[in-house]
Amino acid sequence: MKTKTAPVAVDVARPRPGPLALLAGARRGRRKLGRRVVPYVFSLPFLTLFAAFFFLPFAYAISQSVFKQQRSGLGLGPPTTIFVGLDNYAKALRDPQFWDGIKRVLLFGAVQIPVMMLVALALALLMDSAVIRFRRFFRLAFFIPYAVPGVIAGIMWGFFYSPSFSPIRQLATTTGLPAPDFLGPGLVLWSIANIATWEFTGYNMVIFFSALQAIPQEIYEAGRLDGLNEVGIALRLKLPMILPALVLGLLFSLIGTLQLFNEPLILTRLSGSITSHYTPNIYAYNVAFVDTDYYYGGAIAVILGLVTFAFSFGFLRLTRRQSGV
Repeated sequence: MKTKTAPVAVDVARPRPGPLALLAGARRGRRKLGRRVVPYVFSLPFLTLFAAFFFLPFAYAISQSVFKQQRSGLGLGPPTTIFVGLDNYAKALRDPQFWDGIKRVLLFGAVQIPVMMLVALALALLMDSAVIRFRRFFRLAFFIPYAVPGVIAGIMWGFFYSPSFSPIRQLATTTGLPAPDFLGPGLVLWSIANIATWEFTGYNMVIFFSALQAIPQEIYEAGRLDGLNEVGIALRLKLPMILPALVLGLLFSLIGTLQLFNEPLILTRLSGSITSHYTPNIYAYNVAFVDTDYYYGGAIAVILGLVTFAFSFGFLRLTRRQSGV
């Protein structure tokens, strides 16, 4: 009687990779590592500057905002720094001067941003059409105001607004018209809005024009075959396709409005209508560096940063929901 024997497992030795295979594997590993590391290496300078000039100052402001200085006795002794928690934030939220500045910049943005966006969009559409010649010259001419620093722009427009030197007021007086008081309480906010519009219209125009240049020309040709004229192409084809650029421009404009500082600060010496709390940024600056209350000024700055973040985040969520993203 034959019995079955179990199969015997035979160890088959796998061939060891040679030097060339090992070298090729090492090269592939280095390439994979390089592809992972290189993006971080290129973004490291930006991240370093961003952390140094945004996160660290913001964290320092938060750390200072939970303290205050207090003098003992009759106030003649040296001040002592005490921990007060969220008292500075509660004080800022109850401060009518802070909320007065918030309301003013919101009114400023509600008027200035739409006007600037419409003018920038109209210029971009004109630059993209076949009507305008010498496009490069006009693009540069429209962009030059953005290259002018805000301080210089404030000084320059302050000359045009000054009651003593304004050529606009002199022209109005010569023609018998009432001379407008650009720096008075009724017009000073819109005088600042004019400076901001002059500065940033060209910047937004370049963003919109670059988005228009990225649209394939075949889409326009298809639209013309369907019977669309130039106005129809602009409204039905161009505007929907540059919607992300429009959202980006609106977002930057919203952030800039909440951080309004340079232009009203320069005009402060020319207009008595610009108070120490005219905008939240000016109020925080005066509290911290004029009144030397760094701790309360830090709390105002932190609240302003959070308000700016909340508005920006809410705007992005709203636009994404409307676009179905």
